[in-house]
Parts: sequence; structure tokens; C-alpha cells
Amino acid sequence: MPWNELFWFLVLLTAVTLLGQLWFHFVEWLLAKAKRLLFRHSQPPAWHTLPGETEDDNGH
Repeated sequence: MPWNELFWFLVLLTAVTLLGQLWFHFVEWLLAKAKRLLFRHSQPPAWHTLPGETEDDNGH
């Protein structure tokens, strides 16, 4: 393969990679917007599974 063909092949691969990255981030952005619109009134999940504290647990 001559150097000219290799150069254009690498340019093509780079362009495909960049367009793929842009497409991925665009779709992720759209999904985040859709989730925010659809689920904005729901309660956020608990970040732990520990039971709530009561006064008896503290020894008082």
C-alpha cells in the first residue's frame, strides 16, 4: 500500500472514531434529559441500607 493510501485510511479511521465518540455523548445527553423529565418527581434512592437510628440505639 502506498503512503498516500495509508494516510487516507488513517484519516478515515480517525474520523470514524471521532464521530462515534460524538454520537455516544449525544445519545447519553439525550438519555439524561429524558430521565430528568420523566423521573423528576420520584424520591432519590437511599445511599445505604442501614436501619434508621432511634433513641434506644444511642443508649439514652
